[in-house]
Amino acid sequence: MMLPSPCSIGSTHNSELYKHARLYTFSSETKEKLRKFRLGTSRAKDPQAVIYQIDKSNLEIAQADDTVYTNMQELAEELPPHSPRYVLLSYPLTLASGRQSVPYVLLYYLPVTCNAELRMLYAGAKELMRNTAEVGRVIELADTEDLETIEEKLGGEQ
Repeated sequence: MMLPSPCSIGSTHNSELYKHARLYTFSSETKEKLRKFRLGTSRAKDPQAVIYQIDKSNLEIAQADDTVYTNMQELAEELPPHSPRYVLLSYPLTLASGRQSVPYVLLYYLPVTCNAELRMLYAGAKELMRNTAEVGRVIELADTEDLETIEEKLGGEQ
């Protein structure tokens, strides 16, 4: 019995990741929205968030609507109770050192009540979304109540 070399295992794994990443698409309009949001929020004084979702019919990742949320409670109210979402969040805060910081992160909202098909759909595109949006960090949320402690989670990245 011949075992694959470590190199062939890695290359097979990478090609599998690449193959899955090609399943999901971003329109040029969505890519431009991602770029503008990233650049436009770096100096914001208030939190800013936008919700992204995957269209199951064509596997396109797009902004759910044109709303930019500046209030975490309003954002929580818009997240569906049984379906995952990606949320891009720019959140200005003052670190323990007194330094101002504006972390730009991807919130991977994955409610415990969502079905396995949706879990797999969103899990498969998470790294692609992370890389395309050019975020610094991914934070997983299982419940909208997790948004209440988001500042603590962001403050921990010093």
